Amino acid sequence: MELDEETRKDLKQHVLKTGTTTVGIVCKDGIVLAADKRGTYGGDGGVSYIASSDHDKIYPVNDSIIVTVAGVASDTRKVIKLTKAELKLKELRTKQKPSIKDAANLFSTIVYQNIRQYSPIMAITQFLLAGHDENGVYLYQINPDGMLDEVTDYEATGSGMMQSHPLLDSEYKKGLSLEEGIKLAKKCINASRKRDPASGDGIDIYTVTKTEIKQVAKQEAVTEYKDRN
Repeated sequence: MELDEETRKDLKQHVLKTGTTTVGIVCKDGIVLAADKRGTYGGDGGVSYIASSDHDKIYPVNDSIIVTVAGVASDTRKVIKLTKAELKLKELRTKQKPSIKDAANLFSTIVYQNIRQYSPIMAITQFLLAGHDENGVYLYQINPDGMLDEVTDYEATGSGMMQSHPLLDSEYKKGLSLEEGIKLAKKCINASRKRDPASGDGIDIYTVTKTEIKQVAKQEAVTEYKDRN
């Protein structure tokens, strides 16, 4: 069924987009993931309405993997749901827990298939995936076209990446401690919140180490940071 131009414009205007600034930083002892919490409705001209000031953009996949999301909210949720199910089925069939690389490849395959299916609303999704397995701690970027890249230093995604990347370029150094990585991630998200209208409100920060995934900081839209020990 072919949609008329007016219907296409209305769909684009009212699709919930996460806008987004997400940051992933490789540190000496693990990975830091951070994201803002603003959800927006976007039209052709950019942000048209702030829909939420408490929109989660970091999600668990299983007990050893988390992902940040950027793009159309419903599509990112769908990809996560499908990946969770496929990883669980693989674990049941093989009696082994899938590796982080297996999970990243599955994400990229689903994203690749989704963006190549015809739809009046293009399935734009981008993820930063961090996790730990018996071989180590890893950070991957799954691009909107399905391209998979392993990240060995840092990456930022979403509409606020133009504010975050210069800070990462100038202040990142190999061998950062997790504490230093958390401070740099906060700085990046705060810079994007000041300049990018689709990024804002609160911040969530997680760390991934060889033994655990932990939320280390959470800031609501109108409250101070709460450290979680």
